[in-house]
Amino acid sequence: MTHDEDQPFQRRIRSFVLREGRMTPAQQRAFDDHWARFGLDYTGNARDLDATFGRQAPRVLEIGFGNGEALAWASEHDLDRDYIGVEVHGPGVGRLMNGLAERDASNVRIYKHDAVEVLENEIAPGSLSEARIWFPDPWHKKRHNKRRLVQPAFVALLASRMAPGGLLHLATDWEPYAEHMREVMEAAEGWRNRVGPGQSAERPVWRIETHFERRGMRLGHGVWDFLYEWHGATTAP
Repeated sequence: MTHDEDQPFQRRIRSFVLREGRMTPAQQRAFDDHWARFGLDYTGNARDLDATFGRQAPRVLEIGFGNGEALAWASEHDLDRDYIGVEVHGPGVGRLMNGLAERDASNVRIYKHDAVEVLENEIAPGSLSEARIWFPDPWHKKRHNKRRLVQPAFVALLASRMAPGGLLHLATDWEPYAEHMREVMEAAEGWRNRVGPGQSAERPVWRIETHFERRGMRLGHGVWDFLYEWHGATTAP
């Protein structure tokens, strides 16, 4: 993404490339059978989350949930909070919806849309208790680093949607991206590193070790978690 200060935030290079993998018949059926229950159609208007979930509760946003493994586990073991997942790739969305339907989940809703647009237009200021960005595309090549999701302007947008004391949890298995995340967050106003300035955290109990993560570790990758709390003023950007 480009986030030059002299450009509107909407004019950007996307942080993802939509390579829509082939969906299995079961994943396709999930859209037919379960989207009305779990899916959120992007409208470009601020959403009443109390009405969406039928209750008042803290809300957790996971951006880029992949196959939904971690989101499914977290939401099942944290029933007092509501979960909003955002993912652009259909197979993962279908897989997650099938899993949610199997356990009759009531505290998860899903966008199949660009997370930046969802945050800009559908999530009200101050409405999130936590945001999670776990193992985003690291864009390894230097010329592609500008496509990384974690950038100053994006972090400022997230901050505007956080409730006081809200948590931003970042995780990556790519060391250069970990350094990039650290630099961006340590320079961002209003965010406080829960562990200590510049420090990464041990994997928290609420983040399971996923199949993707185990594969990276077998390849010799390290894993870095960063926990930042929002202590600034929450206003619309």
